[in-house]
Amino acid sequence: MKKIIVAAALLGSSMSASAVAPGGPGCGWGNLLFEGSSGLPAHLLATIVNGTSGNATFGMTSGTNGCDTGGTLTYSGNSLLAMNGVLEEVAQDMAVGHGEALTALTVAMQIDASDRDHFNSVMHENFAQIFTRDDVSSGEVMENINAVMKHDDRLSRYVS
Repeated sequence: MKKIIVAAALLGSSMSASAVAPGGPGCGWGNLLFEGSSGLPAHLLATIVNGTSGNATFGMTSGTNGCDTGGTLTYSGNSLLAMNGVLEEVAQDMAVGHGEALTALTVAMQIDASDRDHFNSVMHENFAQIFTRDDVSSGEVMENINAVMKHDDRLSRYVS
């Protein structure tokens, strides 16, 4: 039983880390039920209620349940590439010019579907500029990807 509780807590904490901003900070029945509460247990329970019932998603699409999609999403965690194994998978896919990890990267970077093949091609052609050494960090890789994109007429619009 302890293992199930720990697993649920870990799952909930990872969900709460990324699910705070979408729909606003007061979005969903979980936030309503635990309004005024603070601390990890309250946040976990609110996240579980919102996640299991799907009411936050409904609230975002209908403008109810305290949800507002007008604000700008923020993220203060690590990049997708910093996750275990993802950087290596992206490197492998970039080396061949296609693959699931590279597709996931284009989706995360909000590259339009019509530009993804071009993105893959440009990344493949510039692989040595992106992965400059064996121990390159995920942050350096993202900087290098952005630098390559800035110099491409079609992809420069995706880089701020």
